[in-house]
Amino acid sequence: MTKGPVDGSDLSHRAMEGTIALALQLGARITGFVVEPEVPLMAANSQTENLLDRIKNNTAKNEAHAAALLGQFEERAEAAGVAFKGHHVTAYLVSQSIVEEAEKLGCDMIVMVTEGRSRLGKFIFGSHTKEVIIESSLPVLVLR
Repeated sequence: MTKGPVDGSDLSHRAMEGTIALALQLGARITGFVVEPEVPLMAANSQTENLLDRIKNNTAKNEAHAAALLGQFEERAEAAGVAFKGHHVTAYLVSQSIVEEAEKLGCDMIVMVTEGRSRLGKFIFGSHTKEVIIESSLPVLVLR
């Protein structure tokens, strides 16, 4: 089973296609995965809306976004004849969540796409892909 984390970017659509092509070659099924970011408590603006309303609203948006992405991935996989199951979580630590869920779900491999940021971009934004490679005991296939 391959695991393909997706976030809705153009790169994640490449990850979908690459993961589907790989699954076809290997006769594997796909577990598509989305990590939606947790809303930091200090990000809430108490003057304009209640904190609980903000959290509920964000949760609903995250679930809708994850469902839409996983729905696209599932449609593409099924059209190619590949078994698919979607899964999502909300978490602060994206990379850690990818690794933990892949292991928990019994995945054999993690497939990710990197955008090949410059050194400055990596320094400022970090790299979920790099963190997953470091943290995971599973093989990680990186598409570029």
